Amino acid sequence: MTSICIIRHGETDWNAIGKLQGRTDIPLNETGVFQAEECAEFLKEFQWDVIVTSPLKRAKQTAEIIKRKIDVPLIEMEEFVEKGFGHAEGLMLEEREAAFPDGNYPNEETNLSITTRVMAGIQKINETFKDKRVLLVAHGVVITTILASLSNGEIDAGKTRLINACISNIYFQEEQWKIKDFNQITHLSKFLEV
Repeated sequence: MTSICIIRHGETDWNAIGKLQGRTDIPLNETGVFQAEECAEFLKEFQWDVIVTSPLKRAKQTAEIIKRKIDVPLIEMEEFVEKGFGHAEGLMLEEREAAFPDGNYPNEETNLSITTRVMAGIQKINETFKDKRVLLVAHGVVITTILASLSNGEIDAGKTRLINACISNIYFQEEQWKIKDFNQITHLSKFLEV
């Protein structure tokens, strides 16, 4: 059984203020580094075979911090780069709504394109790392796309806001992908009850 533990990258300054990042290559902020360290601390208790990451800085930094505690190969895969939002990148919600009231952003990657790309990446992981335990560090829209595809739309962006550094688990069994859980945050101290 191939299993993939999907981690959303830690927080960036743009996440903190609500700017749309897309493919803009923003690094983690101090909170994001701490979140990645908390992920590493939690994940080191389990056995892993490989870490796969999006090549964008915020995901790669998160993956590298996790790798310090989990000494397995780290591989970049372009298939998991964040959705491109074209002219809307770098804009706050109010700015996006004012500039593009119809919600269509010029030069934005289509939903079909990202779904095809990301699910091809999942298939590639299954072929390359069959029956292995894989950590995948990716982005909010990428992860939501995977979850929406595997849940036939039950889990999607309109219903679920993925928290920075959240964990979602999927596995391949009986010739199909299944979702074990998603948007898990119990490893993040910010969400622990005092």
